[in-house]
Amino acid sequence: MIRCFIIFGLIVAIPCPAFAQSGQSPYAGQEKREIKALSQEDVEGYLSGEGMGFAKAAELNHYPGPKHVLELARELRLEKAQIDQTKSAYDRMHKEAVSLGRKIVEKEGFLDHLFASGKVDAEKLRKLTLEIGTLQGELRAAHLKAHLEMKQILTSHQIQRYDELRGYKGAGGEQKHQGHQHGGHH
Repeated sequence: MIRCFIIFGLIVAIPCPAFAQSGQSPYAGQEKREIKALSQEDVEGYLSGEGMGFAKAAELNHYPGPKHVLELARELRLEKAQIDQTKSAYDRMHKEAVSLGRKIVEKEGFLDHLFASGKVDAEKLRKLTLEIGTLQGELRAAHLKAHLEMKQILTSHQIQRYDELRGYKGAGGEQKHQGHQHGGHH
């Protein structure tokens, strides 16, 4: 019993670094951003149509991304038709992602402006955040749709090889492949 009190006393007496800091917010320094809710890296990612992790659900479940498939075309032994289809899938996704990303940055900038100017109210806030959420959902869907297309373009062997090349553990696991079968690559 006494031992428990001693251990408890030691735990309570040990200063915790999280509490020792002077209450500084993890947001400190971010007040200088042009758009407070977005880092410069976020802005650049949206404007350039980058994946930004939006397609992890696909990528990590045997649905390759077109950009990486093109980078690995030789290792995957893609046929010309597969390369052409992959380029088309990437181009469609990229065009849509850049357009949506631009809209998201604009809306986030407007939201920031509303708060900075003090002109925000509950109705404007609700409308704008719903618009941003819808755009983010559409952006994620655009990226995921491109991964879905790749499942139809590549063979199951190519998908397994893609997973191996990308370093995904357990890449040889079961995969349900409904895609086209390309001569000799199975």
